[in-house]
Amino acid sequence: MGETEGNDRLLSVIRTQTEIAKLGLDLGGVMTLVAERAQALTHADGAVVELPEGEDMVYSAATGLGEPHLGLRLVRRNSLSGLCMEANEPLYCRDSELDGRVSRDACRLIGLRSMIVVPLRHDDHAVGVIKVMSKRPNAFPYEDLELLAMMSELIAAAMYHSARLGESELFQQATHDSLTGLPNRALFFERLRVALALAGREKKRVGVLAVDMDGLKPINDKFGHRAGDAALRELGARLKRAARASDTVARLGGDEFGIILSAVDDRDAAEQAVRRFSEALLPGELEFEELRLPLGASVGLALFADDATELADLLDFADQAMYADKRRRKTQE
Repeated sequence: MGETEGNDRLLSVIRTQTEIAKLGLDLGGVMTLVAERAQALTHADGAVVELPEGEDMVYSAATGLGEPHLGLRLVRRNSLSGLCMEANEPLYCRDSELDGRVSRDACRLIGLRSMIVVPLRHDDHAVGVIKVMSKRPNAFPYEDLELLAMMSELIAAAMYHSARLGESELFQQATHDSLTGLPNRALFFERLRVALALAGREKKRVGVLAVDMDGLKPINDKFGHRAGDAALRELGARLKRAARASDTVARLGGDEFGIILSAVDDRDAAEQAVRRFSEALLPGELEFEELRLPLGASVGLALFADDATELADLLDFADQAMYADKRRRKTQE
C-alpha cells in the first residue's frame, strides 16, 4: 500500500469517528455506518457487525454480500465469529473451503470465500465482532486487519460511552429504533426468518405488511424535522396499539415500517388485519404544538406461502402491493 492511500484510509477512519459521534444513541445507525465504511475501505464484497445473544451470533448490521442475510443467526460455538469473541483477537480465514474453524454451510449460503473477523473490544472485553467478506480466497492484505482493528475500537467505544449499557441491554438497544422504540430493520429480518421457517415446517401462513408513511417530506419541509419525528413516533405508536401480542411492528428506516402477522389463518384474516391497521391511523391527523399534521400511510400485504415462499420475494410482493395502494389513495384525494 502506498503512503498516499494509507493516509487517505486513516483520514476516512477519522471522518467515520466524527460521524459516529453525531449519531449518538442510534446504535443501529452506528453499526450500519461502520459496516459501510469497513466494506469500502477494505474493498470487500460485504461487511457485517455481529452481536452475541445467548448461544448465537446475530447479523445486527450488514452491507453488500451480507445485506440479504441481515438478522441471520449463527450458532456461536460453530462460527469464526464466536471463536473470535472467545479468543478476543482478530482472525483471518483465507479460504472458507479449507478452513476447519468456519461453518462451511453458512459461508456457502452467504457466498463468501475469505473474511477477516475482528472483536469489538471495550476495556479488553469483546462485545461483538465486525467482519469483512470477499467472494475470493486470500482477498485481504495484513493492512486491512490493522484497519479493522482501529474501526472496531471506534464502534465499541461508541456503544459503551454513548449508551453506557451492559451487554444484554446493549443488544436490546442495538436492535430497536432510537426514535420510535420499535424493533429496527435487523430485528425485523431476524423475526421474519424465524416466522417463515416455522410456518414452512408447520404448513401455516404468515402475513407481511409493508407500510409507507404518507407525506413525511412535506411535513419536514413545512414544519421542521421535530414535527416529522413526532409524526413518525405517533404512526409507530398507533400501529403498535393495533397489533396483536404475537405480531411484530418495526421501523425499517426513514418513513418505512414493516409488520409481521404470525399465525394467519387465510387471506381474509390477513386483509382484516390490514383494515385494522389502516383504521388505527384515523382520524388521519396529529396535534403537535398547536399544529395539525396529516397522518396516513399506504399498506401492502404479502402472504406466505400463497404469494411467495422466499423472504426477498415476499417483501417485494408486499412493496408492490403498498405502491399500488399509494397510487389508489392518491386518485381518491
